[in-house]
Amino acid sequence: MKKFISKNGVTSQSQSLSGGNPNSGQANRPVVGRRSFLKGLGATGALLVPATALLATKARASGDDGGGKLSKGDASILRFLAAAEIIESDLWEQYWELSSFTGTINSGFASTNPATGKKVTPTGGNEKYTAALQLLDGDMPQYILDNTDDEFSHANFLLAYLKSKGANTEDLDGRDGLFGSHFRTLDDPNFKFDQAVPTLNVGKHTAIPRTDADANKPDLIKAIAFTAGFHFAFIEIGGTSLYPSLAQRVTDPEVLRVVLSIGPTEAMHFQTWQDKAGNATPLMVMDPINNSTVTFVDLTLDSTPATLRNNLIMPEPCPFLNENFPICSIVRPTATKGAAMAAVNALTADGLFIGQTREFEQLLKDLATDADQARRESDDHDHH
Repeated sequence: MKKFISKNGVTSQSQSLSGGNPNSGQANRPVVGRRSFLKGLGATGALLVPATALLATKARASGDDGGGKLSKGDASILRFLAAAEIIESDLWEQYWELSSFTGTINSGFASTNPATGKKVTPTGGNEKYTAALQLLDGDMPQYILDNTDDEFSHANFLLAYLKSKGANTEDLDGRDGLFGSHFRTLDDPNFKFDQAVPTLNVGKHTAIPRTDADANKPDLIKAIAFTAGFHFAFIEIGGTSLYPSLAQRVTDPEVLRVVLSIGPTEAMHFQTWQDKAGNATPLMVMDPINNSTVTFVDLTLDSTPATLRNNLIMPEPCPFLNENFPICSIVRPTATKGAAMAAVNALTADGLFIGQTREFEQLLKDLATDADQARRESDDHDHH
C-alpha cells in the first residue's frame, strides 16, 4: 500500500499484493481526508486501501529495550507483537469505516481505538462498497467489525501488559513511536501453494474505492470488494503464523500464555476470510489508474483444482519439517528463526509501507530484530 500522512491527518493509499515500486509516480497525487470515506454520491473517499495511520518519522525513540520485570527477550517479543497489532488494527479500522454505512452496522465495539483511547465513531460508510462486499457473504459488515474490535483489544492488552511489567513502550506509544505526534507527508522456498487469483500478485490492485466514480462502476466496485476479501485473508494469515513462531522464544510462562491465547484468534480470523474470499463471482476488470487487470474465476466449478475449491475452510495438508515425512495439516510457516523480520518483509512486499520514511522502516526493523534475537534462557543456538 502507498500512504501519505501529514500532521493534519490526510492520506492517500494504494494496494499492491505483490509489492510495489517506491519510486512510483503516484507519490505526488493530491491527498484527501482519511476519514472522509464515501458517505454519499457527492463525497470523495480515500484513495485505494488501508495502512497504518500513525507512523513515526524517528526511529528508536528512547534506545531503552528494558523489560522491567520481564526478560529483555520476552519484552522485545511482546513489543513487536504489539507493533504488528497496532498496524493491523488501523488496517481493519479503515475497512470498517467503509463497510459501516447507516442501516448496517453502527455500533458494537467493546474495545477502544488503541491510537486514541476512545471508541470509534461510525462514518456512514459507503453503501455500494458494502453491497459489493456482501456478495462474498451477507454478514461481511459484522465480520469486519468483529475483526477490527479483536485487533483493537489485542493492541490495547499488549500495551497494558508491557506497562504493568515496567517494560519500556516508547517505541510504540511515545512521542516518536507508532502513536507519536510526528507524521510524514504522505517461508519456505521449496514449496509453493497454488494461487486462487494469480493476477492479484501482479501489479497494484485497489481494495478500497478511491472516489465515488469507482463506486458508480458496477464491475469495478465488485473487483475492489473482491480484492479486499482476499486482502483480509492475507492480513490474518500473517498473525496466524507470527504468534506460534515467536512463542517458541518466550521465557516466562505468563508471557507464553499471553502469546498462545491471542494467536488462535488470528487463526479464526483467517479461516473466516479465506472462506468468504472464495465466494467471489467470475469477473475480469481493468483498472486504468493502476494499469492492472484482475481476473476472478469461478471456484465452484468441477474443473477447479482440489486445493482451491471455494468450500474448503480447513487447512490443507502440506509438507512439514522434512519432505520425507507424510504431509500434515498445520499452521504454516512456524519456523522461528527470523520470524519477526519475515513478517515485516511480508508487509513491505504487500506494498503497505511504500512512500514511508526510512526512519519508520528502521523502527519496525529494530523491533523485529530485537524479537528475533530473543532466546529462551536455556538456549545457546538458533531455533530452526
